[in-house]
Amino acid sequence: MSDAVVKGPASYFPSIEKKYGRPIAEWKDLIRTSPLTKHMELVSWLKSEHGLGHGHASALVAHTLAEGSAK
Repeated sequence: MSDAVVKGPASYFPSIEKKYGRPIAEWKDLIRTSPLTKHMELVSWLKSEHGLGHGHASALVAHTLAEGSAK
C-alpha cells in the first residue's frame, strides 16, 4: 500500500481532467505555448478562453511554471 499523497497543485489534476475532458499534458502545452508569461495573466486567459474555474486554472499555471517552463 502506498502512503504517497498528492499535494499542492497536482492534487487538482484528476478533477480537472474529469471536468474539462482534456489531459493535464494538453493543458500544460497550452500554457507553455501561450504568449503570456505571468501567473495571473495565464489564469485569466484559461478562465476566459477555456472556461476553467479560478482554482483549477491557478493550479495548472502554478504547476507548469514551477516546472521551469516560464519564458
